[in-house]
Amino acid sequence: MVNVLPNIFKAIALFTPGGDLIYGIDTNKQAQWHSDLCLGLQKKWGLDDSPHFLVPGYSATVERWFNPQTQQIETIAEVYPPTERYIPLLQVLFNLEINTTWHIAPWQEEHCNRAIIETYKTHFPQLWEQRDLIIRLDRTVVNSDRVSQTAELIESDNNHSSSYVLRLFISGDRPSAEQILSSIHQLLEQGLDSPYTLKVIDIDKHPQQAAIHQITVTPTLVRVLPKPVRRIVGKLDDIQRILNIISSF
Repeated sequence: MVNVLPNIFKAIALFTPGGDLIYGIDTNKQAQWHSDLCLGLQKKWGLDDSPHFLVPGYSATVERWFNPQTQQIETIAEVYPPTERYIPLLQVLFNLEINTTWHIAPWQEEHCNRAIIETYKTHFPQLWEQRDLIIRLDRTVVNSDRVSQTAELIESDNNHSSSYVLRLFISGDRPSAEQILSSIHQLLEQGLDSPYTLKVIDIDKHPQQAAIHQITVTPTLVRVLPKPVRRIVGKLDDIQRILNIISSF
């Protein structure tokens, strides 16, 4: 599979207490991603305010650059204690080498204390819901207005030509599950120009979801929106076929 991420980029991921993930990749290293991602969450879930209390405690950052002294591409990867458990997912998401060293940022009581974070739960209950969503913000966001437009496209059920809602059903106990997730992410980043929401569902943990979507074989990729529903069952290695099915109406 071709690596569709550029060699040099800055990426920031922001998690919710419930485990959802919104992230952005900036090749120019100019976007104010922390505030953009917070605004994206606000628009996505219809929050009254931007959830800045998640920053930096629930964030992770990856930066790759060319070192002229060593003539090598170097990587800095950093997470805060509340997001340390998501490192395997971030490795796949940003296509990092398996031996990438992650720096665990120093504990910051005012940003990482769970008791303090919990005080926001009554005002932001949506952020504690467990949906297992992975959302990429528009790859060419340059200002807050553009972020707002992108988040609205992801949320909209009616703007079928501009956004996709996808479900990937896997069996988590299979060694190939991580490879499948990596391949699908690379495929979507390479082939889709529009925003998309991908939810990964382990049928062993969520059999009711498998029943609702009539899943009998894994992996299965389902396009929930736009209608009609499309599904791809079994091997997900034919890139052109998958993209044709996802984008067909």
